[in-house]
Amino acid sequence: MIYRFLADMVLVVHALVIAFVVLGLVLIMVGALQRWDWIRNGWFRLAHVAAIAIVVVQSWFGAICPLTAWESRLREAAGDAGYTGSFIAHWLHEILFYDIPSAVFTVLYTAFGIAVLVAWRLVPPRRPWQ
Repeated sequence: MIYRFLADMVLVVHALVIAFVVLGLVLIMVGALQRWDWIRNGWFRLAHVAAIAIVVVQSWFGAICPLTAWESRLREAAGDAGYTGSFIAHWLHEILFYDIPSAVFTVLYTAFGIAVLVAWRLVPPRRPWQ
């Protein structure tokens, strides 16, 4: 029972990280239009670009996210089935019943990473130490 609970907690953390990356870019772009000062916070922006950079690099090397691997191991310890692929591929398959090649995810992650870098250039952050 504890392993299933821990796996669910890792799932929640993983979903929050994904929300941070995706919604973070949306907030940066909307915030630029609305002139929200907080979207230029250096620590926020560094964390945001680092999060997507990790995803992009992992996808280029065909590595599974450590959170996915950890959750999968916990699910297996609980007697459930673990993931056979990446977190997003697994859930897209569960929700849409469609298998997407991993190369598609690599392209999507890379394109999203480029969008984050474009946002960095268009809406530059303040230095964290300022």
